[in-house]
Amino acid sequence: MKLQRNGRTKALAIGAVALVSSLSLAACGSDNNTTATGGSSSGAAASPAAITCAAKQAPLLGAGSTAQGDAIDVWKNVFGAACSGSTLSYNPVGSGAGVQQFNQGKVAFAGSDSALKPADVTASKAVCAGGGQGVDIPMVGGLVSVIYNVQGVNNLVLDGPTIAKIFDSQITKWNDPAIAALNPGVTLPADNIQAFHRSDDSGTTQNLTAYLAKTSGGAWSYPSSKTWAGKGGQSANGSAGVASQVKTVPNSIGYAELAYAQSNNLKSASINTGASKPVEATAANAATTIGTAQFVGTGNDLALSLDYATKTEGAYPIVLVTYEIACDKGNAPATLDTLKSFLTYTISDAGQKAIGDKGYVPLPSSVTDKVKALVPTLA
Repeated sequence: MKLQRNGRTKALAIGAVALVSSLSLAACGSDNNTTATGGSSSGAAASPAAITCAAKQAPLLGAGSTAQGDAIDVWKNVFGAACSGSTLSYNPVGSGAGVQQFNQGKVAFAGSDSALKPADVTASKAVCAGGGQGVDIPMVGGLVSVIYNVQGVNNLVLDGPTIAKIFDSQITKWNDPAIAALNPGVTLPADNIQAFHRSDDSGTTQNLTAYLAKTSGGAWSYPSSKTWAGKGGQSANGSAGVASQVKTVPNSIGYAELAYAQSNNLKSASINTGASKPVEATAANAATTIGTAQFVGTGNDLALSLDYATKTEGAYPIVLVTYEIACDKGNAPATLDTLKSFLTYTISDAGQKAIGDKGYVPLPSSVTDKVKALVPTLA
């Protein structure tokens, strides 16, 4: 087991040199555990947060979900202002690649928009020493916006079957009767629809396709997956790539987290869920759905089951929760204290509030209470 720990520590050190396109974060470090007050910095949250800095100074590497990239950016400013002495870098390469790097021992934690699959958990046991394994730690709440760029259309309404058919090239014109029926009184152009999807393996894709599988009435014939399976359309890398394409291409549609929709000034479709009126893509409406999530992980794993088919009034259905993936035990000793310090801040009330203004959904106490209890037990 000792060899496993040393191997993981060595791999993390090598990864620190090789990591590119990362977010640099001044992380915690001092001779003794200290509590510092981190205020806002570079647009971070205005409210201060008490942050206990790690006793051991160490570079901390993370990689994965692009969905949480802006959240990490906010947190790094507050955390970095409170603690100094080491660095944290996060490489937003997508959920699939992040989990892969974690299971190769290249990063201390991964960000994933979907829970670990059994094969991922099995693979993690090779890098989590002492019989440990990777676990899902809910950290970032969000929603998947169906973003669009159609001149003259400001309040588009769609539903599960229609979204599925658009992204599978079964509906190819904006004035298709199915879209028109959901948007009475709206003048829809007769132009072709240009649909964009993710080219990389993505938890965002998995959450969207999970929604389509549950609500499309069979129109989406593929299983929920990180890998795109729909026919036609064009691909772009990452949520930033999809948002950029939709922003520049007329009569286009795509999907990305609300944060990307807001930062690119893109419109988001409202969703007809079967409730009394279509539900807008807002953080508050997404929080209604996340608040009903059920824990389905076992042991220390806190994986959640989300109700994509909700018909609750004001509940936006295409939601996601990004997990930080770490070992429940067997984390690299050199980075363990910094990892726990960082995660303790991010799940705190102040940490969750800090990302609320960036289009994210602060997790409800029903989730944060369990995470707050778990993080100190990581070993």
